[in-house]
Amino acid sequence: MKKIETNLLDCYILEPDKFGDERGYFSPYYIEANLKELGFEGVKQANRSKSCKGVVRGLHFQEDPMCQAKIVEVIKGSAIDVVVDIRKDSDTYGKFTAVKLTEDNNRQLFVPRGFAHGFISLEDDTIFQYLVDNSYAPDKEGGILWNDPDLSINWEEMFQENGISEPILSEKDQNHPRLNDSKVLFFRRK
Repeated sequence: MKKIETNLLDCYILEPDKFGDERGYFSPYYIEANLKELGFEGVKQANRSKSCKGVVRGLHFQEDPMCQAKIVEVIKGSAIDVVVDIRKDSDTYGKFTAVKLTEDNNRQLFVPRGFAHGFISLEDDTIFQYLVDNSYAPDKEGGILWNDPDLSINWEEMFQENGISEPILSEKDQNHPRLNDSKVLFFRRK
């Protein structure tokens, strides 16, 4: 598995090995030993979501002690995955990265604990897969406003480049607080 650094501390693009021929391919997309090195504590839950083109999900997190690290990928269609470092003591606090994930590019994103996570679906019927290292806890659910101006996420550019005139969001995602108004505190795990 190839590990590619992003502009955010502890957040990596992963490219699992892929072996193929005229019959198709084989890819070991989850190898526990490789992921433990990143701080991923093993799969506690696996989730999938299906989205039509233009759906924006996020920016979500779970509060401690139910915080989650994630390995995310697109298994059908395409999406731009967006993560924000919200760990107060991190040198990349308040910064984001955006990574295109498609069913063909064989890329995953490792999202550490203490990050807000979201994505925009670029095609109808995009299936997004999440492997998470802690169980879902509805009472610990949280988020920050997807288009918080202080984060400077280039959503409009992503929409224009991908033929999206109007994003589709849940009411809940439209009403999360801005990062500076959030009362949730995360810190780097060393």
